[in-house]
Amino acid sequence: RWIKFEEKVEDGGERWSVPHVPALPLHSLFQLRTCLQKGTMLLDLDATSFKEIIAKVLSGHPEEEELQPALREHLAALLLLQPRHQPTKSLLQLLSELSLSPCRGSSHGCPTGNPWKDKGRSEPRAQLSKTPLKEQLRNQFRKKVPPGAEAAHVAVGEVEFLEKPFTAFIRLRHGVSLGSLAEVALPSRFLFILLGPPKVKAYHEVGRAMAMLLMDELFQRIARQADHREDLIMAMEMFLDELIVLPPGKWDPSVRIPPPSSLPFPRRRTTVHPPDQQPHGNGDMAAAGDRAILGHPHSGEELERTGRLFGGLLRDIRRKAPWYGSDFCDALHPQCLSAVLYIYLATVTNAITFGGMLGDATANMQGVLESFLGTAFAGFIFCLFSGQPLTILSSTGPVLVFERLLFSFSQDHGLDYLEFRLWIGLWVAFFGVVLVATEASHLVRYFTRFTEEGFCALISLIFIYDSLKKMLSLADAFPINWQYRLDNVTSYSCTCNLSSPETCCLARQWRRLFNPILTCPTTLHLPPLLYMKSVHLYSSCPQAVGLSRTQCLHRGGHLQGTSCQYVPDITLISFLLFGGTFLSCVALKRFRSSRYFPAGVRKLVSDFAVILAILASCAVDAILGLETPKLLVPSELKPTNTARGWIIFPFGANPWWVCLVSAVPAILVTILIFMDQQITAVILNRREYKLKKGAGFHLDLLCVSLLMVVTSVTGLPWYVSATVISLAHMESLRMESETSAPGEHPEFLGIREQRLTGLAVFVLMGVSVFMAPVLKHIPMPVLYGVFLHMGVAALNSIQLLDRARLLLIPAKHQPDFAFLRHVPLRRVHLFTVTQLLCLALLWLLKSTTAAIIFPVMV
Repeated sequence: RWIKFEEKVEDGGERWSVPHVPALPLHSLFQLRTCLQKGTMLLDLDATSFKEIIAKVLSGHPEEEELQPALREHLAALLLLQPRHQPTKSLLQLLSELSLSPCRGSSHGCPTGNPWKDKGRSEPRAQLSKTPLKEQLRNQFRKKVPPGAEAAHVAVGEVEFLEKPFTAFIRLRHGVSLGSLAEVALPSRFLFILLGPPKVKAYHEVGRAMAMLLMDELFQRIARQADHREDLIMAMEMFLDELIVLPPGKWDPSVRIPPPSSLPFPRRRTTVHPPDQQPHGNGDMAAAGDRAILGHPHSGEELERTGRLFGGLLRDIRRKAPWYGSDFCDALHPQCLSAVLYIYLATVTNAITFGGMLGDATANMQGVLESFLGTAFAGFIFCLFSGQPLTILSSTGPVLVFERLLFSFSQDHGLDYLEFRLWIGLWVAFFGVVLVATEASHLVRYFTRFTEEGFCALISLIFIYDSLKKMLSLADAFPINWQYRLDNVTSYSCTCNLSSPETCCLARQWRRLFNPILTCPTTLHLPPLLYMKSVHLYSSCPQAVGLSRTQCLHRGGHLQGTSCQYVPDITLISFLLFGGTFLSCVALKRFRSSRYFPAGVRKLVSDFAVILAILASCAVDAILGLETPKLLVPSELKPTNTARGWIIFPFGANPWWVCLVSAVPAILVTILIFMDQQITAVILNRREYKLKKGAGFHLDLLCVSLLMVVTSVTGLPWYVSATVISLAHMESLRMESETSAPGEHPEFLGIREQRLTGLAVFVLMGVSVFMAPVLKHIPMPVLYGVFLHMGVAALNSIQLLDRARLLLIPAKHQPDFAFLRHVPLRRVHLFTVTQLLCLALLWLLKSTTAAIIFPVMV
């Protein structure tokens, strides 16, 4: 059987072989061409059953004078027999048959051989059924057949009553269900019959050649439209023109060639070259197709200027409005649930991380709670009204650097930080609206792969670096006890002393000095008063028994002993959870393409890969019971710094001229917001993601600008598109074909474009304050492992990493990338090295106080 690739029934007739690229003798194609030239050919035949087709074929045979009536009846009876199909059985069916059949595995009392071929059996074979059998309707192989497919039947064999081959090629006018002829119930369009005497041994290979032709998309297209026999011969000649011959002795014909990971587009093969411009090699034949897909990734009407005020914004609204209803209906899929949980945990971790850093940089004028509330509000509004709702808003590194510099400047010049920040935010919103009105987003079309990959690589490396940095900082909070020795366990102790350390130190000195005297006071005749004071100091370090470390410190005591600094291996188990979560995410994501379990199970596991990895790591942490650092979210709705309120007033704390001077830093922030937002939007709207609902560059920028007003007035952090989290969001919503031929990889269909996952993520962010009792069981190393996975996944999605690997791979071992066919290798290396140098410059710039000019450098 063939569905793009060939499968054979293995010896023994128990299973189908693995799908493979068919290989057949070249001579069989020439024999097939002879059969098509001389045999019966019926095009656009009107028939409703296989019996009617056979009757018309036998009556239309060009050599019918040689077919006697008895011979025709014999042929008709033979062709109308019920064929024996090899059913595709599941593992459970095979096990049940094995347990129910007492003859399996035993040679006693069991019939052998084919029951229809045993000479001692007279039981006749059944006739072909006019309606599909139950086995056809229940055949699980139907799931592998793409929708709208039709069946073609090839019947070849040797018969003793024929003296010369009988050949027929039939094309029905309409697809007709031919009863139980096919393995699965499908409408049929093409049939090919080849029967002949036993002295000719090539029938089987000729039948395989016919099946391979019918699986060729170009031949199939011509065969459906052919009016004469010559059209089919011409289609076969075109097939032979593209045929590639492997020399004998240079390969093993018994080796089955596995299917390739990707197939060329059929449109590349439809180009007919003039006689004087025939291609001279495979590289030249594929060059036109390769160049066709290397077009500009952002060329589209979304970025064309209209020349009218707010013209681009109005066009974005008109483009997105018809899809608004489907943005909610398209989210009704289990895949969206896994995306919500995955992105929610990533967003929570990001909000806690940036909230803590903002609190340190601004004296808690903005903290973790403000980060939670701002992320929930800004993200919800953006997903509700934006042009690209798959974008996830978050605080970013450049914004954090600006906040730190702004707070330091305000402190140094006696200005109120939040009021100064309010005016900057209002100016940024004004400049953003001006950019939307003047259609400045059309400049995005000039962003090249160089800029996009550099920016995406930088953000991905920041995620990777931050996750590793957070894990290494655990060694400070939970130090590794390098000096611990198991043999010295008897000398380790830790007690709680409730008096001050100075008194205990003096008492220890008195103990060493007066210990001989106090043990024998009568021999030295000490004064009673001195003796009483000595005894008091000797016992002035009371030791509390049964108090925990927290209770001891709460009562004003201190810990004393050689094992007081001992911490169980928190750092070790944290790194194990961190690495285990990352590796589990990678392995479960790749589980979709593994060989284990049915395709539905693999797809489900892959969709919920991150959630399963988090649950598994949390279960390991709970079983071990160690006090690893946990996810802590705010439990009260009040500002982190009690000196501020929820509304920032524009006047009163700063001089009046601050509202005008604020326009200067606002220009820098506007450039930062514009570049950060639009580069992320360009990356998310690339052509390879196959988005169908269009982009909304102007509408997205307007939403971000208006949100600047609200977050500035309420003193919440500023938000812009988060590149890595947005890419992770899109990756979690990848759609692939439900049906794929055996051996064929599922086809990438695009992204599940909708608004509901983003809205659900930010609603959960808003109620996270009330979910603190549940979230506190999630270890932070697990979430850092998810961060690392997102950074690595985003880094693997750009071509820069592939080209960087080429620097370390010898030329003869390099992968066959399309750009290597058309660009000299030294040019590729020069481009890559320049990108890496610019990336290193951006990293150094980000790490200094000059990071405020980061967007200008981009």
